[in-house]
Amino acid sequence: MKNTSIEPHSIRTRFAPSPTGFIHLGNLRSALYPWAYARSKQGDFILRIEDTDLERSSAEAVEVILEGMKWLGLDIDEGPFYQMQRIDRYRAVIQGMLEQGLAYYCYMSEGDLNNLREKQIANKEKPKYNGTWRPEPGKQLPVIPSGVKPVVRFKNPKDGSVIWKDAVKGVIEISNDELDDLVIARPDGTPTYNFCVVVDDLDMKITHVIRGDDHVNNTPRQINIIQALGGLVPIYAHLPTVLNDQGEKLSKRNGAMSVRDFQKAGYLPQAILNYLARLGWSHGDAEIFSKEELIQWFDLESLGKSPAQFSPEKLLWLNHHYISHANSIELAQSAIPFAKLAGIDFVAEVAQNGPDFVKVVDLLKARSNTLVELAQAAKLFYMAPPLHQTQSKEYQDLITDAIKPAIRDLVQALKVSDGSKESIGIAMKAVLSQHGLKMPALAMPVRYLLFSTTQTPAIDAVISILGVDEVVQRLNV
Repeated sequence: MKNTSIEPHSIRTRFAPSPTGFIHLGNLRSALYPWAYARSKQGDFILRIEDTDLERSSAEAVEVILEGMKWLGLDIDEGPFYQMQRIDRYRAVIQGMLEQGLAYYCYMSEGDLNNLREKQIANKEKPKYNGTWRPEPGKQLPVIPSGVKPVVRFKNPKDGSVIWKDAVKGVIEISNDELDDLVIARPDGTPTYNFCVVVDDLDMKITHVIRGDDHVNNTPRQINIIQALGGLVPIYAHLPTVLNDQGEKLSKRNGAMSVRDFQKAGYLPQAILNYLARLGWSHGDAEIFSKEELIQWFDLESLGKSPAQFSPEKLLWLNHHYISHANSIELAQSAIPFAKLAGIDFVAEVAQNGPDFVKVVDLLKARSNTLVELAQAAKLFYMAPPLHQTQSKEYQDLITDAIKPAIRDLVQALKVSDGSKESIGIAMKAVLSQHGLKMPALAMPVRYLLFSTTQTPAIDAVISILGVDEVVQRLNV
């Protein structure tokens, strides 16, 4: 059977997740790529919620999906559409297929089907339905058993092959004699996954199906149903699996973090989006690029053919890059929720009992890998002045009688400075020169007196942001 798919003029892609509560980066990559392709071709991106698994699907899981897509800026043009709200449509199509002889009722019980499979396996045959109830010219069907509710099966072609040119894997050919007659409706009348997908893709005029390669085995079945219904076969692009850093398939069971986990850990959506894009696609040697550049560059020809491996270290490096290069005002807004959790008080988004939060963020962003780290570091600027135990070993090791005169001279120099980073730097250099000291000898005791720690950003910037008046009070020795 020939592949009748063509390159249509109006591009329409879709993301069709199952709302089962856990969505990790591998899942979101299956949203990012069709979104990017649609945007690159001025097409439409559709969101479809495949919620026919009633036992596992939940409204909360749908919210997680919508929240994750919104966080990454993956806007949709149509949807979300819910399969459970389209049940009548699926049933109508099935009825039409029964009337046209494209499908039939099968009364083989589950027990008989299991026995058939066991015999086939014992005979080293591929287990599949044997067509007992498939109508054929001149064939006498068995007597319909009482008390058995039938399934509906699709009459899969017996001859020829299903052939399609996958945008990632190349030409794939599957012989129809490898496929059995797929169940498209269960005994209770509910349609099955592979059938719903076909109807949805046809109704929504999907032109490109970009999804994980765990769906490759479904594709020949879906193509046969599409062609039986007279539809146009979309272009398929099956993405290789995403592996974790241990080389195992990325999944919750193997320790994958959910989208919410990354949000709570203080990752920026720009970093996640950039990292996801490179997790199976490339544009030359470009490692860091904007969403706009991704849209401009994205094509199916550059999708990777080998499994991509998730690297937590690479993602953290990328997140650090985006934080350190972010606009400080915008970054401060993103950091406020984390700062509140760290114990910094805000009133009307203004930090209380301390310096301008934007200035603190601007100082700390180059040293921060995540928004959590940034907020924890910022907390120092909003804590009450430390009460030092002057008899403690740490205090006596740092605040020696030899250094106290230099600290007192620094206080006097700060009082006559204009409070800018530049003037504070000049004041410190003058004190260092006056006392014949190197910067660490003075900076470490000053840091300790200000914050009870010897680890802070550049001391002149810290003093400038904290404010001369506050610093003078804390340097009282």
